[in-house]
Amino acid sequence: MERRAFLNISGLALGTMLVPIFGNAVAADELLNPLADKFKKALADTALNAATSAGASYCDVRIGRYLNQFITTRDLNVENITNTESVGVGVRVVCNGAYGFAATSDMSPDSVAAAARQAVAIAKANAKLQVEPVRLAPLKGVGEVKWATPIKKDWRAVPIKEKADLLIAANKAGLDGGANFMQSLMFQVNQQKYFASTEGSYIDQDVHRMWMPVFATAVDKATNKFRSRQGLSSPVGMGYEYLDARPEDKLKAAGGVCTLYKNSYDLIEDARACGRQAKEKLTAKSVVPGKYDLVLSPEHMYLTIHESVGHPTELDRVLGYEANYAGTSFATLDKWQSKKFKYGAERVNITADKTVPGSLGAVGYDDEGVPTKKWDIIRDGILVNYQATRDQAHIIGEKESHGCSYADSWSSVQFQRMPNISLEAGKKKLTPDEMVKDIKKGIYIVGAGSFSIDQQRYNFQFGGQLFYEIKDGKITAPLEDVAYQSNTQEFWSACSAICDERDWRMGGSFFDGKGQPSQVSTVSHGSSTTRFNGINVINTARKIG
Repeated sequence: MERRAFLNISGLALGTMLVPIFGNAVAADELLNPLADKFKKALADTALNAATSAGASYCDVRIGRYLNQFITTRDLNVENITNTESVGVGVRVVCNGAYGFAATSDMSPDSVAAAARQAVAIAKANAKLQVEPVRLAPLKGVGEVKWATPIKKDWRAVPIKEKADLLIAANKAGLDGGANFMQSLMFQVNQQKYFASTEGSYIDQDVHRMWMPVFATAVDKATNKFRSRQGLSSPVGMGYEYLDARPEDKLKAAGGVCTLYKNSYDLIEDARACGRQAKEKLTAKSVVPGKYDLVLSPEHMYLTIHESVGHPTELDRVLGYEANYAGTSFATLDKWQSKKFKYGAERVNITADKTVPGSLGAVGYDDEGVPTKKWDIIRDGILVNYQATRDQAHIIGEKESHGCSYADSWSSVQFQRMPNISLEAGKKKLTPDEMVKDIKKGIYIVGAGSFSIDQQRYNFQFGGQLFYEIKDGKITAPLEDVAYQSNTQEFWSACSAICDERDWRMGGSFFDGKGQPSQVSTVSHGSSTTRFNGINVINTARKIG
């Protein structure tokens, strides 16, 4: 499911669709019962032994238990509550220099051994057609280890009524604020992932994630014109404590136009603002097209980073191996090999990192058993690296994987997926309010909206949630019908200022689509408020002809 498609689905329809995507419906109290450690290790050893006996030179096993709870509400009503569970085993092997993969939901030793032998048979068949053998970067087994998201409150132990009451209270706040319709949802995810390999790793990970989307719609009944405003929460790799809003985590947007949130989230406050600002949009003036200096909040920047840097630096897209979900990449190997390809201005430093606490991409080990880490993608504006897995590392001269292999289910084969890709904060002290002081003609954008990007991730157009005119150094009236257009190099070369670490925070997506058959992953992107000079802005409401 693509993010754009997801955002257009009603709560009731969404709740119905999520069951086949994420697993089978179960009772809420079943979510707290884990699989036994000894059982998982014995099952993994069964698969490893069966695969090597059948001729595999390498094998890894992923035993997964994926738990989800989804609560959807509209106005003052609960529309749907769904608990899902998906449990099974995926086995990947290398035999005769080729991959093979098979999976089963039957957790008996005989079924798992049969899946391992099937994976080997598939690899042997693939080897007859494969030109070059699979080359896995070296990796030392880590023995028996555990890693868990450092949560303070387990969402599985919080009563459903308490969660539903919170969502209804948020909807009421939005309606009181001026919305005609409110919708709020709560996504809660627990992935219990056990990885074992013939290299001697037995890795047990317990991953938690949360997201609370809010949607407010205001209607002018005289004209039937309507406008919407989405919530500004970030999906996070945290526990239910994310909803314990702390005063020190609240930030004022430039000009005080709204409240933003860093490490916790005030759902009620943001929902009330959603209702108020959706109504304000009905009377906001339409933007005059032209060149503007843009000031982009982190709540907006995450999607721009995702599309214009994250996807085009995925090595499989660069190589042409992957073209689903908007194509390949303009950032081809020859550009990287030149060691001087200018991706953006010298102040632009972008890193990949799967270790940031609270991020969606934070895990201890990827789905190939590789310890996660941080590395440079763009340094001083120059393209310096890509995102590579074990079988890709040698192509770019790396001695080890970057640790960014991921599968969205035990039944899906793991492949290269985007880690957290983030813009480093500026080195000089700078606040958003200070950033706008010398802007004569600009627009301040908060929150992500619609987007479009070409098949090489180069030419693009982005919208947003909230738009404010900047005139003679001051943020003034709200604007509507705003979208900016550029290409990746011109846009990042126009980066003229980045706020400091105090303003740095992460946004992200629960539904990053890739591959065929398609898989979805979760990923965060961090930045501070950032300024881009002389960007082309269009009016999305203008009539042509």
